[in-house]
Amino acid sequence: MAKELYQWQRECLEKWFENKGRGMVQAVTGTGKTFLALRAADRLDQQKKQKLRVKIVVPTGELMKQWERALREYLSDFCGYGHSPGNFSGVIGLRGSGHKPLSDCKYMIYVINSARYELARQILAELRRGETILLIADECHHYVSEQNRLIFEFLPHLNKEEQERFFSMGLSATLPSGQERHNLEAVLGKKIYSYGMAEASAHNTVSKYDIYHIDLSLSADERDEYEELSDQMLTLYKKLLRSHPYLQDMGLKERFEELKILAGDKDQQARTALQYMQLTYMRRKLVCLASERTACACDLIKNLSRDERIIIFGERIRQAEELFRLLQRHGFSHVGRYHSQMGQQANKNVIERFRAGELRILIACKALDEGLDVPEVSVGIILSGTSVRRQRTQRMGRIIRRNEGKSRASLYYLHISGTMEDVCFLPDTGDGRVFDLSYDPDGHSFLHPAYDDRAKMLLAHLYARGVDARKIREAERCLRLGGIRSDWLLKRPEIEKRIREEKYAEDKNYWICMKGLSQYAAADFVSREYNLGNCETSLQS
Repeated sequence: MAKELYQWQRECLEKWFENKGRGMVQAVTGTGKTFLALRAADRLDQQKKQKLRVKIVVPTGELMKQWERALREYLSDFCGYGHSPGNFSGVIGLRGSGHKPLSDCKYMIYVINSARYELARQILAELRRGETILLIADECHHYVSEQNRLIFEFLPHLNKEEQERFFSMGLSATLPSGQERHNLEAVLGKKIYSYGMAEASAHNTVSKYDIYHIDLSLSADERDEYEELSDQMLTLYKKLLRSHPYLQDMGLKERFEELKILAGDKDQQARTALQYMQLTYMRRKLVCLASERTACACDLIKNLSRDERIIIFGERIRQAEELFRLLQRHGFSHVGRYHSQMGQQANKNVIERFRAGELRILIACKALDEGLDVPEVSVGIILSGTSVRRQRTQRMGRIIRRNEGKSRASLYYLHISGTMEDVCFLPDTGDGRVFDLSYDPDGHSFLHPAYDDRAKMLLAHLYARGVDARKIREAERCLRLGGIRSDWLLKRPEIEKRIREEKYAEDKNYWICMKGLSQYAAADFVSREYNLGNCETSLQS
Protein backbone atom coordinates (compact mmCIF):
# COMPACT_ATOMS: atom_id res chain seq x y z
CA MET A 1 0.00 0.00 0.00
CA ALA A 2 1.43 3.38 -1.03
CA LYS A 3 2.55 5.63 1.77
CA GLU A 4 0.40 8.70 2.42
CA LEU A 5 1.61 12.18 3.25
CA TYR A 6 1.27 13.47 6.78
CA GLN A 7 -0.77 16.63 7.25
CA TRP A 8 2.38 18.71 7.79
CA GLN A 9 3.86 17.40 4.54
CA ARG A 10 0.72 18.35 2.58
CA GLU A 11 0.77 21.85 4.07
CA CYS A 12 4.49 22.21 3.40
CA LEU A 13 4.16 21.15 -0.25
CA GLU A 14 1.41 23.70 -0.81
CA LYS A 15 3.58 26.46 0.63
CA TRP A 16 6.54 25.34 -1.49
CA PHE A 17 4.53 25.51 -4.71
CA GLU A 18 3.00 28.84 -3.64
CA ASN A 19 6.58 30.10 -3.29
CA LYS A 20 7.25 29.04 -6.90
CA GLY A 21 9.12 25.88 -5.94
CA ARG A 22 11.79 27.52 -3.82
CA GLY A 23 12.44 27.40 -0.09
CA MET A 24 13.84 25.65 2.98
CA VAL A 25 12.07 23.24 5.32
CA GLN A 26 13.02 22.77 8.97
CA ALA A 27 11.61 19.54 10.36
CA VAL A 28 12.56 17.14 13.15
CA THR A 29 14.70 14.20 12.06
CA GLY A 30 12.56 11.13 11.45
CA THR A 31 9.37 12.97 10.41
CA GLY A 32 9.64 12.40 6.65
CA LYS A 33 11.73 15.12 5.00
CA THR A 34 13.06 12.72 2.37
CA PHE A 35 9.58 11.53 1.40
CA LEU A 36 8.40 15.14 1.27
CA ALA A 37 11.16 16.08 -1.19
CA LEU A 38 10.48 13.07 -3.44
CA ARG A 39 6.78 13.88 -3.59
CA ALA A 40 7.69 17.46 -4.50
CA ALA A 41 9.87 16.16 -7.35
CA ASP A 42 7.08 13.84 -8.53
CA ARG A 43 4.45 16.59 -8.60
CA LEU A 44 6.84 18.98 -10.30
CA ASP A 45 7.60 16.35 -12.95
CA GLN A 46 3.90 15.95 -13.68
CA GLN A 47 3.33 19.70 -13.97
CA LYS A 48 6.26 20.64 -16.22
CA LYS A 49 6.41 19.97 -19.95
CA GLN A 50 10.21 20.16 -20.05
CA LYS A 51 12.39 17.23 -19.02
CA LEU A 52 13.00 17.32 -15.24
CA ARG A 53 16.34 16.49 -13.68
CA VAL A 54 16.60 16.07 -9.91
CA LYS A 55 19.93 16.87 -8.20
CA ILE A 56 20.18 15.71 -4.57
CA VAL A 57 23.18 16.93 -2.56
CA VAL A 58 24.10 15.26 0.75
CA PRO A 59 27.02 15.74 3.19
CA THR A 60 28.11 12.08 3.54
CA GLY A 61 28.37 8.80 1.67
CA GLU A 62 26.06 7.09 4.17
CA LEU A 63 23.36 9.67 3.48
CA MET A 64 23.85 9.13 -0.25
CA LYS A 65 23.10 5.41 0.23
CA GLN A 66 20.10 6.26 2.40
CA TRP A 67 18.69 8.53 -0.30
CA GLU A 68 19.30 5.87 -2.95
CA ARG A 69 17.30 3.31 -0.93
CA ALA A 70 14.49 5.81 -0.36
CA LEU A 71 14.43 6.79 -4.04
CA ARG A 72 14.32 3.17 -5.25
CA GLU A 73 11.45 2.45 -2.86
CA TYR A 74 9.59 5.58 -3.95
CA LEU A 75 9.99 4.91 -7.68
CA SER A 76 8.82 1.31 -7.15
CA ASP A 77 5.77 2.24 -5.09
CA PHE A 78 4.63 5.36 -6.93
CA CYS A 79 6.11 5.32 -10.43
CA GLY A 80 5.85 1.68 -11.51
CA TYR A 81 9.56 0.93 -11.82
CA GLY A 82 9.37 -2.40 -9.99
CA HIS A 83 11.93 -3.63 -7.48
CA SER A 84 14.50 -5.13 -9.86
CA PRO A 85 17.86 -3.29 -9.65
CA GLY A 86 18.02 -3.29 -13.43
CA ASN A 87 14.90 -1.16 -13.63
CA PHE A 88 16.85 1.79 -12.21
CA SER A 89 19.66 1.67 -14.76
CA GLY A 90 20.03 5.12 -16.25
CA VAL A 91 17.48 6.51 -13.75
CA ILE A 92 19.49 6.88 -10.54
CA GLY A 93 23.13 7.96 -10.57
CA LEU A 94 25.58 8.34 -7.67
CA ARG A 95 28.55 10.68 -7.50
CA GLY A 96 31.01 10.54 -4.60
CA SER A 97 32.34 7.96 -2.12
CA GLY A 98 33.91 6.06 -5.01
CA HIS A 99 30.88 6.26 -7.34
CA LYS A 100 31.13 7.77 -10.82
CA PRO A 101 27.96 7.71 -12.95
CA LEU A 102 28.24 5.91 -16.28
CA SER A 103 25.15 7.48 -17.80
CA ASP A 104 23.12 10.66 -17.79
CA CYS A 105 20.52 9.96 -15.09
CA LYS A 106 17.28 11.70 -14.24
CA TYR A 107 18.01 11.45 -10.52
CA MET A 108 21.57 12.25 -9.44
CA ILE A 109 22.72 11.99 -5.80
CA TYR A 110 25.96 13.80 -4.97
CA VAL A 111 28.17 13.85 -1.91
CA ILE A 112 29.06 17.50 -1.41
CA ASN A 113 32.83 16.92 -1.64
CA SER A 114 32.35 15.64 -5.19
CA ALA A 115 29.70 18.19 -6.15
CA ARG A 116 31.64 21.34 -5.27
CA TYR A 117 33.54 21.74 -8.50
CA GLU A 118 31.23 20.18 -11.07
CA LEU A 119 27.57 20.45 -10.09
CA ALA A 120 27.16 24.15 -10.85
CA ARG A 121 28.57 23.66 -14.34
CA GLN A 122 26.28 20.68 -15.00
CA ILE A 123 23.16 22.49 -13.82
CA LEU A 124 23.93 25.53 -15.96
CA ALA A 125 24.49 23.38 -19.06
CA GLU A 126 21.22 21.47 -18.56
CA LEU A 127 19.20 24.63 -17.98
CA ARG A 128 20.61 26.09 -21.19
CA ARG A 129 19.50 22.94 -23.02
CA GLY A 130 15.96 23.83 -21.98
CA GLU A 131 15.60 21.28 -19.18
CA THR A 132 14.05 21.83 -15.74
CA ILE A 133 16.17 21.37 -12.60
CA LEU A 134 15.16 20.61 -9.02
CA LEU A 135 18.04 20.92 -6.55
CA ILE A 136 17.40 19.21 -3.19
CA ALA A 137 19.97 20.24 -0.57
CA ASP A 138 19.72 17.76 2.29
CA GLU A 139 21.16 18.84 5.66
CA CYS A 140 21.49 22.23 4.00
CA HIS A 141 23.14 23.81 7.05
CA HIS A 142 26.33 22.16 5.72
CA TYR A 143 26.35 24.34 2.62
CA VAL A 144 27.13 27.72 4.17
CA SER A 145 30.92 27.50 3.92
CA GLU A 146 32.69 29.25 1.09
CA GLN A 147 33.77 25.95 -0.52
CA ASN A 148 30.38 24.27 -0.31
CA ARG A 149 28.60 27.34 -1.69
CA LEU A 150 30.38 26.65 -4.99
CA ILE A 151 27.48 24.33 -5.90
CA PHE A 152 25.32 27.45 -6.30
CA GLU A 153 27.86 29.26 -8.48
CA PHE A 154 25.60 29.03 -11.54
CA LEU A 155 22.80 31.22 -10.13
CA PRO A 156 24.13 34.68 -11.14
CA HIS A 157 24.49 33.45 -14.75
CA LEU A 158 20.84 32.50 -15.27
CA ASN A 159 18.57 34.55 -17.50
CA LYS A 160 14.92 35.06 -16.59
CA GLU A 161 13.65 32.07 -18.57
CA GLU A 162 16.28 29.77 -17.00
CA GLN A 163 15.45 31.05 -13.52
CA GLU A 164 11.83 29.99 -14.10
CA ARG A 165 13.02 26.42 -14.78
CA PHE A 166 15.17 26.19 -11.65
CA PHE A 167 13.58 24.91 -8.41
CA SER A 168 15.16 24.24 -5.03
CA MET A 169 14.36 22.73 -1.65
CA GLY A 170 16.61 22.90 1.42
CA LEU A 171 16.09 20.35 4.21
CA SER A 172 17.38 20.48 7.79
CA ALA A 173 16.34 19.61 11.32
CA THR A 174 18.01 22.82 12.53
CA LEU A 175 18.49 25.67 10.10
CA PRO A 176 21.26 28.15 10.94
CA SER A 177 20.59 31.74 11.97
CA GLY A 178 22.09 35.14 11.24
CA GLN A 179 24.36 35.58 8.23
CA GLU A 180 24.50 31.83 7.56
CA ARG A 181 20.69 31.73 7.24
CA HIS A 182 20.82 34.79 4.96
CA ASN A 183 23.38 33.09 2.70
CA LEU A 184 21.23 29.98 2.36
CA GLU A 185 18.05 31.97 1.69
CA ALA A 186 19.83 33.77 -1.16
CA VAL A 187 20.39 30.47 -3.01
CA LEU A 188 17.65 28.10 -1.81
CA GLY A 189 14.84 30.49 -0.92
CA LYS A 190 13.34 31.52 2.41
CA LYS A 191 12.22 29.17 5.17
CA ILE A 192 8.72 28.13 4.17
CA TYR A 193 7.86 25.64 6.91
CA SER A 194 8.94 24.60 10.39
CA TYR A 195 7.87 21.36 12.08
CA GLY A 196 9.17 20.97 15.61
CA MET A 197 9.24 18.27 18.25
CA ALA A 198 6.07 19.46 19.96
CA GLU A 199 4.06 19.22 16.73
CA ALA A 200 5.61 15.87 15.77
CA SER A 201 4.74 14.40 19.17
CA ALA A 202 1.20 15.75 19.12
CA HIS A 203 0.58 14.41 15.60
CA ASN A 204 2.22 11.01 16.26
CA THR A 205 4.61 11.41 13.35
CA VAL A 206 7.39 10.21 15.66
CA SER A 207 7.45 7.39 18.16
CA LYS A 208 6.38 8.08 21.72
CA TYR A 209 9.47 8.59 23.85
CA ASP A 210 10.88 9.06 27.33
CA ILE A 211 13.91 11.15 28.27
CA TYR A 212 16.12 10.23 31.23
CA HIS A 213 18.67 12.65 32.67
CA ILE A 214 21.18 10.60 34.65
CA ASP A 215 23.26 12.56 37.13
CA LEU A 216 26.90 11.45 37.48
CA SER A 217 29.80 12.70 39.58
CA LEU A 218 33.49 13.30 39.04
CA SER A 219 35.90 11.10 40.98
CA ALA A 220 37.85 12.78 43.82
CA ASP A 221 40.92 13.25 41.61
CA GLU A 222 38.85 14.50 38.69
CA ARG A 223 37.03 16.96 40.99
CA ASP A 224 40.34 18.34 42.30
CA GLU A 225 41.61 18.84 38.75
CA TYR A 226 38.33 20.45 37.70
CA GLU A 227 38.43 22.93 40.58
CA GLU A 228 42.07 23.78 39.88
CA LEU A 229 41.34 24.46 36.21
CA SER A 230 38.31 26.55 37.16
CA ASP A 231 40.37 28.68 39.57
CA GLN A 232 43.01 29.30 36.90
CA MET A 233 40.33 30.24 34.38
CA LEU A 234 38.73 32.67 36.84
CA THR A 235 42.06 34.44 37.44
CA LEU A 236 42.65 34.81 33.71
CA TYR A 237 39.07 35.94 33.07
CA LYS A 238 39.34 38.73 35.65
CA LYS A 239 42.56 39.83 33.98
CA LEU A 240 40.82 39.91 30.58
CA LEU A 241 37.90 41.90 31.99
CA ARG A 242 40.21 44.67 33.18
CA SER A 243 41.31 45.34 29.59
CA HIS A 244 38.11 44.21 27.81
CA PRO A 245 35.15 44.90 30.14
CA TYR A 246 32.65 44.38 27.31
CA LEU A 247 33.25 40.60 27.55
CA GLN A 248 31.07 40.51 30.66
CA ASP A 249 27.97 41.51 28.66
CA MET A 250 28.39 38.80 26.02
CA GLY A 251 26.76 35.41 25.82
CA LEU A 252 28.93 32.31 26.16
CA LYS A 253 29.20 31.60 22.43
CA GLU A 254 29.76 35.22 21.47
CA ARG A 255 32.39 35.62 24.20
CA PHE A 256 34.31 32.56 23.02
CA GLU A 257 34.33 33.88 19.43
CA GLU A 258 35.68 37.20 20.70
CA LEU A 259 38.39 35.43 22.69
CA LYS A 260 39.48 33.61 19.53
CA ILE A 261 39.90 36.98 17.84
CA LEU A 262 41.84 38.39 20.81
CA ALA A 263 44.08 35.32 20.87
CA GLY A 264 45.15 36.07 17.31
CA ASP A 265 46.73 39.41 18.25
CA LYS A 266 50.37 39.82 19.27
CA ASP A 267 50.06 41.64 22.58
CA GLN A 268 50.12 40.40 26.17
CA GLN A 269 46.32 40.06 26.27
CA ALA A 270 46.50 37.65 23.33
CA ARG A 271 48.54 35.24 25.47
CA THR A 272 46.01 35.59 28.29
CA ALA A 273 43.10 34.89 25.93
CA LEU A 274 44.91 31.88 24.46
CA GLN A 275 45.67 30.44 27.91
CA TYR A 276 42.03 30.90 28.92
CA MET A 277 40.84 29.04 25.81
CA GLN A 278 43.33 26.21 26.36
CA LEU A 279 42.17 25.76 29.95
CA THR A 280 38.55 25.77 28.74
CA TYR A 281 39.36 22.94 26.35
CA MET A 282 41.16 20.98 29.07
CA ARG A 283 38.25 21.35 31.46
CA ARG A 284 35.73 20.31 28.83
CA LYS A 285 37.83 17.26 27.97
CA LEU A 286 38.07 16.32 31.65
CA VAL A 287 34.28 16.40 32.02
CA CYS A 288 33.72 14.62 28.72
CA LEU A 289 36.03 11.73 29.65
CA ALA A 290 34.90 11.42 33.28
CA SER A 291 35.40 7.83 34.38
CA GLU A 292 31.81 7.30 35.59
CA ARG A 293 30.40 7.66 32.09
CA THR A 294 31.48 4.30 30.70
CA ALA A 295 30.70 2.45 33.94
CA CYS A 296 27.22 4.00 34.00
CA ALA A 297 26.56 3.16 30.34
CA CYS A 298 27.58 -0.46 30.92
CA ASP A 299 25.34 -0.84 33.97
CA LEU A 300 22.50 0.84 32.09
CA ILE A 301 22.74 -1.66 29.23
CA LYS A 302 22.81 -4.57 31.70
CA ASN A 303 19.42 -3.42 33.00
CA LEU A 304 17.78 -2.79 29.63
CA SER A 305 15.78 -5.45 27.83
CA ARG A 306 17.89 -7.84 25.78
CA ASP A 307 15.60 -7.14 22.80
CA GLU A 308 16.39 -3.42 22.64
CA ARG A 309 18.39 -2.05 19.69
CA ILE A 310 20.77 0.57 21.12
CA ILE A 311 22.88 3.42 19.76
CA ILE A 312 25.43 5.04 22.10
CA PHE A 313 26.63 8.50 21.09
CA GLY A 314 29.98 9.76 22.34
CA GLU A 315 32.27 12.70 21.65
CA ARG A 316 35.69 11.01 21.88
CA ILE A 317 37.14 7.96 20.12
CA ARG A 318 39.11 6.99 23.23
CA GLN A 319 35.87 6.83 25.19
CA ALA A 320 34.09 4.79 22.51
CA GLU A 321 36.91 2.23 22.49
CA GLU A 322 36.94 2.04 26.29
CA LEU A 323 33.20 1.33 26.43
CA PHE A 324 33.48 -1.20 23.59
CA ARG A 325 36.08 -3.19 25.54
CA LEU A 326 34.10 -2.91 28.80
CA LEU A 327 30.92 -4.25 27.19
CA GLN A 328 32.81 -7.15 25.65
CA ARG A 329 34.29 -8.04 29.06
CA HIS A 330 30.74 -8.17 30.44
CA GLY A 331 29.59 -10.62 27.79
CA PHE A 332 28.00 -8.32 25.20
CA SER A 333 29.19 -9.84 21.93
CA HIS A 334 26.77 -8.19 19.49
CA VAL A 335 28.32 -4.74 19.80
CA GLY A 336 30.17 -2.64 17.23
CA ARG A 337 31.73 0.79 17.06
CA TYR A 338 31.83 3.46 14.37
CA HIS A 339 34.32 6.33 14.29
CA SER A 340 36.79 8.07 12.00
CA GLN A 341 39.80 5.92 12.97
CA MET A 342 38.05 2.66 12.03
CA GLY A 343 38.47 3.19 8.29
CA GLN A 344 35.80 3.66 5.64
CA GLN A 345 35.27 -0.01 4.81
CA ALA A 346 35.20 -1.10 8.46
CA ASN A 347 32.62 1.57 9.26
CA LYS A 348 30.54 0.54 6.25
CA ASN A 349 30.59 -3.09 7.38
CA VAL A 350 29.54 -2.17 10.92
CA ILE A 351 26.60 -0.10 9.66
CA GLU A 352 25.45 -2.91 7.38
CA ARG A 353 25.67 -5.46 10.21
CA PHE A 354 23.80 -3.14 12.57
CA ARG A 355 21.10 -2.43 10.00
CA ALA A 356 20.76 -6.18 9.32
CA GLY A 357 20.34 -6.93 13.03
CA GLU A 358 23.61 -8.84 13.45
CA LEU A 359 24.73 -6.19 15.94
CA ARG A 360 22.39 -5.05 18.71
CA ILE A 361 24.52 -2.22 20.15
CA LEU A 362 26.36 0.44 18.16
CA ILE A 363 28.84 2.88 19.76
CA ALA A 364 29.31 5.94 17.58
CA CYS A 365 31.18 9.22 17.67
CA LYS A 366 30.16 12.44 15.91
CA ALA A 367 30.55 10.86 12.46
CA LEU A 368 27.12 9.22 12.86
CA ASP A 369 25.12 12.27 13.96
CA GLU A 370 23.72 12.36 10.42
CA GLY A 371 22.99 9.62 7.95
CA LEU A 372 21.83 6.55 9.89
CA ASP A 373 18.29 5.38 9.24
CA VAL A 374 17.45 2.37 11.43
CA PRO A 375 13.85 2.79 12.64
CA GLU A 376 14.10 -0.39 14.76
CA VAL A 377 16.46 1.37 17.20
CA SER A 378 14.54 2.11 20.38
CA VAL A 379 17.24 3.24 22.84
CA GLY A 380 19.72 6.09 22.60
CA ILE A 381 22.43 6.71 25.20
CA ILE A 382 24.25 10.03 25.09
CA LEU A 383 27.53 8.98 26.65
CA SER A 384 28.94 12.49 26.70
CA GLY A 385 26.81 15.52 26.04
CA THR A 386 27.15 18.22 23.43
CA SER A 387 26.31 21.91 23.71
CA VAL A 388 25.47 22.04 19.99
CA ARG A 389 21.69 22.03 19.68
CA ARG A 390 21.83 20.61 16.16
CA GLN A 391 23.66 17.49 17.36
CA ARG A 392 21.22 16.99 20.21
CA THR A 393 18.26 17.21 17.84
CA GLN A 394 19.79 14.90 15.25
CA ARG A 395 20.73 12.28 17.82
CA MET A 396 17.22 12.28 19.17
CA GLY A 397 15.88 11.91 15.64
CA ARG A 398 17.93 8.74 15.17
CA ILE A 399 15.88 7.13 17.97
CA ILE A 400 12.31 8.43 17.65
CA ARG A 401 11.62 7.37 14.07
CA ARG A 402 8.33 5.54 13.84
CA ASN A 403 8.39 1.84 13.11
CA GLU A 404 5.80 -0.91 13.18
CA GLY A 405 6.00 -2.75 16.48
CA LYS A 406 7.99 -0.01 18.19
CA SER A 407 5.87 1.07 21.14
CA ARG A 408 8.16 3.63 22.76
CA ALA A 409 11.69 5.01 22.50
CA SER A 410 14.02 5.90 25.38
CA LEU A 411 16.83 8.44 25.46
CA TYR A 412 19.35 8.46 28.30
CA TYR A 413 21.50 11.56 28.76
CA LEU A 414 24.52 11.19 31.03
CA HIS A 415 25.75 14.43 32.57
CA ILE A 416 28.19 15.41 35.32
CA SER A 417 26.67 17.41 38.18
CA GLY A 418 28.41 20.46 39.56
CA THR A 419 30.23 21.25 36.30
CA MET A 420 29.86 23.50 33.29
CA GLU A 421 28.11 20.73 31.36
CA ASP A 422 24.81 21.66 29.77
CA VAL A 423 21.98 19.82 31.53
CA CYS A 424 19.12 21.27 29.46
CA PHE A 425 19.67 18.82 26.64
CA LEU A 426 16.42 19.29 24.77
CA PRO A 427 14.53 22.58 25.28
CA ASP A 428 11.75 21.30 23.02
CA THR A 429 10.76 17.85 24.30
CA GLY A 430 7.23 17.84 22.92
CA ASP A 431 5.08 15.25 24.67
CA GLY A 432 8.07 13.22 25.86
CA ARG A 433 8.16 12.37 29.57
CA VAL A 434 11.29 13.48 31.40
CA PHE A 435 12.77 11.57 34.37
CA ASP A 436 15.65 12.63 36.60
CA LEU A 437 17.85 9.79 37.85
CA SER A 438 21.25 9.53 39.51
CA TYR A 439 23.89 6.83 39.31
CA ASP A 440 25.50 5.04 42.25
CA PRO A 441 28.84 3.64 40.98
CA ASP A 442 29.54 1.67 44.18
CA GLY A 443 26.25 -0.21 44.01
CA HIS A 444 26.15 -0.24 40.19
CA SER A 445 22.58 0.99 40.52
CA PHE A 446 20.30 3.88 39.60
CA LEU A 447 18.32 6.07 41.95
CA HIS A 448 14.89 7.18 40.78
CA PRO A 449 13.03 8.79 43.73
CA ALA A 450 9.46 8.64 42.40
CA TYR A 451 9.85 5.04 41.31
CA ASP A 452 11.94 3.91 44.29
CA ASP A 453 9.24 4.98 46.76
CA ARG A 454 6.74 2.68 45.10
CA ALA A 455 9.22 -0.18 44.85
CA LYS A 456 10.03 0.04 48.57
CA MET A 457 6.35 -0.07 49.47
CA LEU A 458 5.78 -3.11 47.29
CA LEU A 459 8.74 -4.94 48.86
CA ALA A 460 7.49 -4.00 52.34
CA HIS A 461 4.13 -5.49 51.42
CA LEU A 462 5.78 -8.74 50.28
CA TYR A 463 7.81 -8.96 53.50
CA ALA A 464 4.69 -8.34 55.57
CA ARG A 465 2.89 -11.17 53.77
CA GLY A 466 5.73 -13.56 54.62
CA VAL A 467 6.57 -14.22 50.98
CA ASP A 468 9.29 -16.80 50.33
CA ALA A 469 12.83 -15.34 50.40
CA ARG A 470 13.56 -16.54 46.86
CA LYS A 471 10.51 -14.68 45.55
CA ILE A 472 11.62 -11.57 47.46
CA ARG A 473 15.02 -11.71 45.75
CA GLU A 474 13.33 -12.18 42.40
CA ALA A 475 11.09 -9.16 43.05
CA GLU A 476 14.14 -7.10 43.99
CA ARG A 477 15.79 -8.06 40.71
CA CYS A 478 12.73 -7.10 38.68
CA LEU A 479 12.29 -3.82 40.52
CA ARG A 480 15.91 -2.85 39.86
CA LEU A 481 15.26 -3.24 36.15
CA GLY A 482 12.10 -1.15 36.29
CA GLY A 483 13.84 1.91 37.68
CA ILE A 484 15.37 2.85 34.33
CA ARG A 485 12.20 2.21 32.33
CA SER A 486 8.71 3.66 32.25
CA ASP A 487 6.81 0.35 32.18
CA TRP A 488 5.40 1.03 35.64
CA LEU A 489 3.38 3.88 34.12
CA LEU A 490 1.63 1.69 31.56
CA LYS A 491 -2.06 0.97 31.94
CA ARG A 492 -3.07 -2.34 33.52
CA PRO A 493 -4.49 -3.97 30.32
CA GLU A 494 -1.21 -3.38 28.47
CA ILE A 495 0.83 -4.88 31.32
CA GLU A 496 -1.47 -7.91 31.55
CA LYS A 497 -1.04 -8.42 27.81
CA ARG A 498 2.74 -8.42 28.25
CA ILE A 499 2.48 -10.98 31.07
CA ARG A 500 0.50 -13.30 28.79
CA GLU A 501 2.91 -12.87 25.85
CA GLU A 502 6.24 -13.41 27.63
CA LYS A 503 7.76 -16.87 27.22
CA TYR A 504 10.22 -16.93 30.10
CA ALA A 505 9.50 -16.89 33.83
CA GLU A 506 11.95 -14.06 34.56
CA ASP A 507 10.25 -11.83 31.97
CA LYS A 508 6.79 -12.67 33.29
CA ASN A 509 8.01 -11.88 36.81
CA TYR A 510 9.19 -8.46 35.68
CA TRP A 511 5.78 -7.57 34.30
CA ILE A 512 4.01 -8.98 37.35
CA CYS A 513 6.02 -6.54 39.49
CA MET A 514 5.21 -3.69 37.09
CA LYS A 515 1.55 -4.58 37.44
CA GLY A 516 1.92 -4.29 41.20
CA LEU A 517 3.39 -0.79 40.84
CA SER A 518 1.25 0.53 38.01
CA GLN A 519 -2.05 1.11 39.74
CA TYR A 520 -1.15 3.02 42.86
CA ALA A 521 0.71 6.04 44.07
CA ALA A 522 3.20 5.43 46.88
CA ALA A 523 0.73 6.63 49.48
CA ASP A 524 -1.79 3.96 48.43
CA PHE A 525 0.46 1.18 49.60
CA VAL A 526 -0.16 2.05 53.24
CA SER A 527 -3.84 1.33 52.78
CA ARG A 528 -5.23 -2.12 53.69
CA GLU A 529 -7.76 -1.92 50.85
CA TYR A 530 -5.41 -2.24 47.88
CA ASN A 531 -5.00 -5.29 45.63
CA LEU A 532 -1.58 -5.96 44.07
CA GLY A 533 -2.89 -8.34 41.46
CA ASN A 534 -1.70 -11.34 43.51
CA CYS A 535 1.88 -10.20 42.98
CA GLU A 536 3.09 -12.28 45.91
CA THR A 537 1.54 -15.50 44.59
CA SER A 538 2.18 -14.94 40.87
CA LEU A 539 5.94 -14.47 41.15
CA GLN A 540 7.92 -17.54 40.16
CA SER A 541 11.11 -18.35 42.04
